[in-house]
Amino acid sequence: MDRIGKLKEFLQKEPHDAFVKHALALEYVKLGEDVAARRLWEEVLERDPAYVGSYYHLGKLLERTGEKELAIQWYQRGMKAAGTAGEKRAFNELQAAYEDLTD
Repeated sequence: MDRIGKLKEFLQKEPHDAFVKHALALEYVKLGEDVAARRLWEEVLERDPAYVGSYYHLGKLLERTGEKELAIQWYQRGMKAAGTAGEKRAFNELQAAYEDLTD
């Protein structure tokens, strides 16, 4: 079975699994299916705002699709979440992406 099929199978068993949704979104990006990837990352972050890894990828997707202001907002949210969680590396990556868009 392909990766997307396997991930969808996992989601049928655990529909709110943030890790699986995040992984599925990454697979969709590889296929150029940005709408599906965006939807999944937004679902992850709505349900679990502390799932820090999704902020960066969602922001990059939004940058790529020309939604700079929205990307900036997600980076800001991600920096706040990473700071709260004490995830310094994630914070620094989000901050660098944010600064690239705002400088």
